[in-house]
Amino acid sequence: MDWLNYHHLLYFWVVAREGSVTRASELLHLAQPTISGQLKKLEDSLGEKLYERVGRELVLTETGKTVYKYASEIFSLGQELQEVLKGNPSGRPTKFSVGIPDVMPKLIAYRLIEPVLKEFRDEIQVSCQEGHQNDLLAMLATHDLDVVLTDAPAGSLVRIKAFNHLLGECGVGIFGSRELYNRLHKNFPHSVANACFFLPSEHTALRASFDRWQMEMEIPVRILGEFDDTALMKVFAENEQGLTVAPLAIRNDLESQYGLKLVGEIAGAQEQFYAISVERKLKHPAVMLLSEAARTTVFM
Repeated sequence: MDWLNYHHLLYFWVVAREGSVTRASELLHLAQPTISGQLKKLEDSLGEKLYERVGRELVLTETGKTVYKYASEIFSLGQELQEVLKGNPSGRPTKFSVGIPDVMPKLIAYRLIEPVLKEFRDEIQVSCQEGHQNDLLAMLATHDLDVVLTDAPAGSLVRIKAFNHLLGECGVGIFGSRELYNRLHKNFPHSVANACFFLPSEHTALRASFDRWQMEMEIPVRILGEFDDTALMKVFAENEQGLTVAPLAIRNDLESQYGLKLVGEIAGAQEQFYAISVERKLKHPAVMLLSEAARTTVFM
């Protein structure tokens, strides 16, 4: 087993934090050549470059950024250990970092994370990062995220080692204001022919379900808007004369929060939701609780 030299790691961490070998040498009371030599030994032991020289500046490489993140956690935990042994527990909650793609219904994400907040209220601090799924998966690979919650699995073209854990699935419905519901629900689906819609963007799983249904039923519609952010899409549907689509798992939330009513279900459509991790088997206690809650309460 290769052992990491924590003295070398400490010198690297201080240099990265202070921004220069000069300031680090003053803080550590060591000569600059000594620190530079230790940094070279750390790079040799890891087999990776941690710094690149840009002009007179030392800039962290991508590997260096990853090492710095882990080093910060290591030395932070070391400081916390000292405090605990002195009888001064820090009470610092553990950060639980979750990636949520823009297209993921935010109400679904909330329903999945809510049990974690209740169970680990005093132990975990939830940090949610939104963005494009591929960007979030890259953060997952560098351990900047603990899990990514999504409605689309990581495909075979993704260049990271990731595992898809199915959380559950549900049907898909067409929702509209009470006025539209009263006018359209009795003769659904033919009643929505030529109706105005606010829809998810074309690259989403939810949009694909709607498009397949529309083609099979041969029902023409007018698309008023397309959205990456499904929460914004629901706001438009709430305040404008247009229908929208959403997973049936959040039907009650849509009715209570947005005043949207279910005009009709899209026959044969199923939305699936996943937790993507770098582990073949879920181990993080918060992710395990989230997965259990998905099976028992969210996607019953």
